[in-house]
Amino acid sequence: MASVTLSKVNKIFGRDHIIKDVDLSIGDGEFVVFVGPSGCGKSTLLRLIAGLESITDGDLTIGDMLVNDLPPRERGVGMVFQSYALYPHMTVYENMAFGLKLAKASKETVDERVMSTAKILQLEDLLHRKPKALSGGQRQRVAMGRAMAREPRILLFDEPLSNLDASLRVQMRNEIARLHTRLGSTMIYVTHDQVEAMTLADKIVVLKGGHVEQVGSPYELYQRPATQFVAGFIGSPTMNFMPAELITGSSDGCRISAKGLGEIALPQSADGYNQGSPLTMGIRPEHLRLEAPTGSNCFDIVNVEYLGNEVYVYLEPKEGDTLLIHRSEAPSQWKEGQQVSLVPDIEHVHLFDENGAALLVSPTRSAA
Repeated sequence: MASVTLSKVNKIFGRDHIIKDVDLSIGDGEFVVFVGPSGCGKSTLLRLIAGLESITDGDLTIGDMLVNDLPPRERGVGMVFQSYALYPHMTVYENMAFGLKLAKASKETVDERVMSTAKILQLEDLLHRKPKALSGGQRQRVAMGRAMAREPRILLFDEPLSNLDASLRVQMRNEIARLHTRLGSTMIYVTHDQVEAMTLADKIVVLKGGHVEQVGSPYELYQRPATQFVAGFIGSPTMNFMPAELITGSSDGCRISAKGLGEIALPQSADGYNQGSPLTMGIRPEHLRLEAPTGSNCFDIVNVEYLGNEVYVYLEPKEGDTLLIHRSEAPSQWKEGQQVSLVPDIEHVHLFDENGAALLVSPTRSAA
């Protein structure tokens, strides 16, 4: 196992600046997930750690060793790709042994490592088969086993579950989590699926346009997003946003006017912001309460989705702006075509300034 440290790491392809001054510390034995929209640089960052791409500027350290100029085979990393990349003419055993044979390991070492890895991944009964005789989940386990058999200090995963169907993704997600618990290895995992990130990670790194937007535990990113981008990216359904304006503010709390909701008193600090400052109010679907319509706080229910254990209610303000979502446990009393008022839980309201930065959270939520 080993730690990974990136200091002011940059990657430039021609005129495109893909990775921009990334500072990141990954602890020994941590499970870290890189997440973000397509094109944000998460796979490029993983390839820089693996040594499959060269660093334009900055330093990359694995353990106590600067590895900028080391080839992949000398970095002590194993990588699992999205496409499995198995040799179709080789058996499972031969696929898992291939890297060890290239490294000129003895026959006894090859056999010992392949068999112990196969036991961990429950592949012992499949060692004689070829990839075409395996299911998608089994192929992905073989790809993981090939990387693990080399006993790397760090395991890297590049969207390994994206080719699997929904039920297999859930199964493999659980297997990867159990594998990390069993091995205690340092693992770095790339995905565009924030559900995978939330369920697997000790620490999530949210990327946007080559920058690190926020680093933290799944709980921290969900409860205390540092930016509006993180707030909207983490969580499903996404956080509701609506335009707002600061009426009064101090270190003890503030009063805002939110479009469609009227005036709301909040516990957030608004020090440094002037009266009339444009803000964005954010509230997660489960932190909205629906009531009988009152005054100007009036929304039309345009759709109700029943998902078995919960219900999503889609609401449209009278001005016809972006739809808002309310989430609650099933069954629901609300029907399409009804009019309601929205009451936010003020302890869970988020405020963002015109640059997308979060205002300071309330002392109550900060201590949660």
